[in-house]
Amino acid sequence: MARCQQCGKKTRAGRNVSHSDKRTLRKFRPNIQKVTLKVGGLKLKMKLCSRCIKKLKQKKKQSE
Repeated sequence: MARCQQCGKKTRAGRNVSHSDKRTLRKFRPNIQKVTLKVGGLKLKMKLCSRCIKKLKQKKKQSE
């Protein structure tokens, strides 16, 4: 199961609802990406969701 290593976001269950109101099960999966980060001179490979990647980019811009 895909899971973000920073925020813990994971697959959630839900339902598709058709025009005739028939309901079928489906899954909502987070957009997980493999990212290499530099932390204190070390390279870390992490699996992060796209939202966490955006947050890290914003923090990097603000610190510069």
